[in-house]
Amino acid sequence: MVTTVTSAKKVIMFTTPTCSHCTSAKRYLREKGVKFKEIDVSRNQKAAQDMVRKTGQQGVPQLWINNSPVVGFDRNKINSLLGV
Repeated sequence: MVTTVTSAKKVIMFTTPTCSHCTSAKRYLREKGVKFKEIDVSRNQKAAQDMVRKTGQQGVPQLWINNSPVVGFDRNKINSLLGV
C-alpha cells in the first residue's frame, strides 16, 4: 500500500556528482521504493537556475515532491510529503 501511495507522488531530485548527502538521499528513496527523476545541476544550468528561483537556495540535494521543495536531506519532511 505504501508503494502505491509513494509511486503516485512526483519526485524530482536536484543533485551534483560529488554531493554525499545526495547519494544518501537517493539511497533512502530507493530503499523506500520511491521512483524519482534525478537532475544533475552541475550539467544543467537551466535546472540549476530554476532550482534557485523556486527555493532561493543553491545547495543540494533538493527534492521537489509534488512540487513542494525540500532543501537538504530532511527525512522527516520527505516522509511527511511522501506519506510514509
